[in-house]
Order: sequence, then structure tokens, then C-alpha cells
Amino acid sequence: MAVNTNIALLSEKLFNVLSSEEFNALAIEIFRYQGRHNPVYRDYLAYLGIRINEVKTIEEIPFLPIIFFKTKQVVSGGREAQLVFSSSGTGGMERSRHYVHDPDLYHKSFYKCFKMFYGDPGRYAILGLLPSYLERQDSSLVYMVNGLMRANRNEPDGFFPDDCKGLADKLSRLSDSGKPVLLIGVSFALLDFAEKSGMALGRNITVMETGGMKGRREEITREQLHSILCEAFHKTSIHSEYGMTELLSQAYSSGRGRFRAPPWMRVLVRDIQDPFSLLQPGKTGALNVIDLANIHSCSFIETQDIGRLLPGGAFEILGRMDNSDMRGCSLLL
Repeated sequence: MAVNTNIALLSEKLFNVLSSEEFNALAIEIFRYQGRHNPVYRDYLAYLGIRINEVKTIEEIPFLPIIFFKTKQVVSGGREAQLVFSSSGTGGMERSRHYVHDPDLYHKSFYKCFKMFYGDPGRYAILGLLPSYLERQDSSLVYMVNGLMRANRNEPDGFFPDDCKGLADKLSRLSDSGKPVLLIGVSFALLDFAEKSGMALGRNITVMETGGMKGRREEITREQLHSILCEAFHKTSIHSEYGMTELLSQAYSSGRGRFRAPPWMRVLVRDIQDPFSLLQPGKTGALNVIDLANIHSCSFIETQDIGRLLPGGAFEILGRMDNSDMRGCSLLL
């Protein structure tokens, strides 16, 4: 019962973080909770010889390599999962799984985050171009977009898995209405639509890519992708969403690939050669993410994304690690 009471109190604090000091204090509380009540994380910390009570700052917290989500049930507190999200996976790769104890917490996280950066989602007509995700029933991205769509009770939104003409007609009608529109899509699907439709989109339409070619196209840089989409849709900027199956929060970019995270999420950059060494803003390395909304799994994730911090708290995603980049803890797995 003490554990349940403690976790309930921590959960209430998540979305009320107002300062860096509050974030740091809550992160340490959650670290100590998860270090004791998450068997996978607890064993990992023990392997590293970490004494939980001696960790005083977020810089001292070890981050769990994201690969554990592919091989273990990363859960805190032993609660039964209400949802299980799985990554898309390509080329027969093993998929990550995120066991979600509290779907309401996920809904609150993505709703508050979107509202923080874009305003009330109920104002928007939201159109989803997520064909590879709609083929599955366990996509956290589809769950999120569907949840945002439901905030709008007046304008019928919808997914367009393989209907370029229908999407083009819908966008044409919405362009004339002046209503705010969000077209959110996976990269390869947006490129396909751009090539097939070749249509200029109205100023009221925001195009947002979620990254990834998912094996459907040759990988290109985000800068190249945005350049192609800007030219095809007659846009000055393309927005981006940074999220993953293993996280319950997202970061957003309104252009040029510069992402900002909500107050309950923070990105750090580690040295690729030494996963326990953090880098200063401007230095390129691999990303560590603190997502306090992951309170029922693990809030401290060592990702395989490459990026750097920018002045003012924004960050960039520059690519992905490959096997030649794996060092230190990653090889121990």
C-alpha cells in the first residue's frame, strides 16, 4: 500500500513541474522509486554497482539502454499492463514493447504536450497519413493521433492509409475553409503523397512528419526530407514530432528540425565512446531522455539516436547509431 500511495503522489506532480529545480527533485524521487521497484532497472543498477541513495543529481543517474525494451518487460511496481505498445520494426528486427499500466496517464501526457505547443487539438482538423502503423493494432503513434482527433467533435478527421485522391480532395476542401489543419504522416508516406498529388497546401495547413522510412524508401536526412516536402507543398517549413514506443511523451519542432520538449521531459547528450559521460550543448553525441511520464516503466532511457543540444534548451536529431558506434554498456548487453 505504501508503494501505491507513493506512486500516486509522484504521478500527481508530473504535469505541474514549473522549474528546473522541481524537475530535478522529482526525477531523483522517481529514480529511487524505479531503482527499487523496477526489476530490470534494479538489476542493471546493481550490475553497475550503483547505490541508489548516493545518487543526488540527474547527471549521476545511469540510463537504461533502450534495447532492454526488446528483451524484457520493463515495468515498475509489478502492475498489470492495460495496453502494450510495440515498435514497428523493419527487416525482421525484434520489436520493442512498452507495457502501459495507466492509459489515462499517456493520454494526459500527449494531450497536454500538444496543447502546450499547438493549442487545443479540438481546434484542428487532424488527418493521419500513417499506413505502416495502421496495419498494426499496437501502435502508440496511432493511439496518440486518434486521441487528438477525438478532441474535435465538429470536423470529421480521419486516417488515409492508401487513398491519395481522397486525402487530396479533403485537403482542398479544408484549404478553402480557413480552419487550422494538421496533416501528420510518416516520412515515406508524405513523400509518396507529395509525388502523386503535387498540390500546394493552404497556409492554414501544417504538415508534420514523424520520421522514418520504415524500409519503404532510401533513408535521407531530415533536411533533405523537409526541402522536398516544402517544395512539393509550397511550404516554408515542415513540422516534426519526436517520439517512440518506449516513451509516453513527445517533443515537437516547428521547423528546421529543432525540437522542444515539455517540462516533464528532458534530453541529455552522452559521449558515444563513454555512455556515462555527458556532453555540453553544441557537442554531438547520443541522446539520453528523461521522461517522467514513464513512471510505471523506466523514465531514464539511453536511446540510439544521435543529436546535440542547442542554446535555450532545444535539441536536434542528426541520425541513428549503428553497431560500430556501440560502446561501453551497450556491448555488455
